[in-house]
Amino acid sequence: MTQFDDVYAAHRDAVWRYFRRRSDADHEDLTTEVFLVAWRRRDELPVEPLPWLYGVARKVLANHRRAGDRREALTERAAAHATTAAPDLAEAAGLRTDLARALAALPDHDRELVLLVAWEGLTLAEVATALGCRRGTAAVRLHRARRRLHTALNDESGPALASMTALEER
Repeated sequence: MTQFDDVYAAHRDAVWRYFRRRSDADHEDLTTEVFLVAWRRRDELPVEPLPWLYGVARKVLANHRRAGDRREALTERAAAHATTAAPDLAEAAGLRTDLARALAALPDHDRELVLLVAWEGLTLAEVATALGCRRGTAAVRLHRARRRLHTALNDESGPALASMTALEER
C-alpha cells in the first residue's frame, strides 16, 4: 500500500460524512473529487491531512453549489416559458427544526465554521487549516459565529437552545 492509499483509507469516511451533512448531492462523487485533488497534489499532503482534505471538500462543495445555482437559473428561465409550475415540496412539508432554521439564518462562512467544530470535531488549529487562515483568526470568527447562532436561537425561542450547550462549551 502506498502512502496515498493509507490517507484514503483513514479519511475517506470522514470526508464522505462531511458531504452527507451538508448536501443532498451524490456524496460518493463529491468524495471522489476530493481524493482526485489529493491524488494530484499528493506531494503536498501535510502530515495530518484531514483538515487539508476538509479545506478541499469546502471548495469542491462550493463549486458544486455554484454549478447547481447555474442549473437553477437555467431552470427558472425555462420555467418562465411554461404555463404551470410545480410546488416546492420541501417548503410544503415544513420540516425544519429550530436549530436548522437558526443555522440557515447564519451567513455561509459562519455556518461552515460552526459545523466544522460541532459536526466534524475539528480543533481551532484544524479549522484554521481548513479555512486557510490563522488560528487566532479562526478563534475570533468562531466566537462571532457562535454569538450570532445564539442570537438566532433566542430569536426563534425554540427548544434547540438546549442543544447549543455542548457547542458553547467547545
